[in-house]
Amino acid sequence: MPLISATDLRDRFSAFRLLDARPAPADYAAGHLPGALHADLNRHLSTATEPGHDPARGGRHPLPSAARFAAQLGAWGIGPDTEVVAYDAAGGSNAAARLWWMLRALGHERIFVLDGGLAAALEAGLTPTVEVPAQEPRPPYPATDWRLPLVDAERVEALSLDPSRKLLDVRAAERWRGENETFDPVAGHIPGSVNLPWTDNLGPDGRFKAPEALRAQYQALLGDIPPEQLAVHCGSGVTACHTLLALEMAGLSGAALYVGSWSEWCRGGRPQSGVSA
Repeated sequence: MPLISATDLRDRFSAFRLLDARPAPADYAAGHLPGALHADLNRHLSTATEPGHDPARGGRHPLPSAARFAAQLGAWGIGPDTEVVAYDAAGGSNAAARLWWMLRALGHERIFVLDGGLAAALEAGLTPTVEVPAQEPRPPYPATDWRLPLVDAERVEALSLDPSRKLLDVRAAERWRGENETFDPVAGHIPGSVNLPWTDNLGPDGRFKAPEALRAQYQALLGDIPPEQLAVHCGSGVTACHTLLALEMAGLSGAALYVGSWSEWCRGGRPQSGVSA
């Protein structure tokens, strides 16, 4: 399973390399789990801080190259034998699940998301620290390509018209309907997409639903379409990974990620649907 409980983490704490995926460097500096390094969404998990970054080409959080991320993993001391735990403070949605997807996409198997995030770890008795651990660099991770399926805007436009495929938008329902948009300049959704918010992956306690519940949820959405015919997106390719993780838990792996997501789509003069379109 791609998840680890806070108690399992606590009981095997020294076995893992921890990565704190909360987006704000200030949050990490104010306190993080002992031994955790900061995986910055904008600097490490995307190229959002690169000069010339244009959300119309790749969205607000475009992927770095696989080679660049492989080098970063080496700088963090992560190799194929390293057990990694990623956590954030939002149920895995921002951006622990993105980190999980990126490691899996390089072929790394030993990557887990902490179920319940930082709050669950504190409830389990782990104590935060402000100490930044020393890094023990290794060679770049031995991978040069993303190995999980990706789709670009052109492919999304084609599959949105294909009845044998399904396009899933995991943003909040009011954003999908075009009633509210706080991150991007245009409200609405990609024509032909369906909506199931990533928050539906979690129970009232902020932790993932049981695998069987997730399977029932996504089988109802897919109908007779296999998961390999599904593409998932969100606003900028981050919370979409939360749903890809939930699909993995449900035994429905194989869906593609549209990294550019709505943030790229809405800036490119492409067709749009929604109350404000």
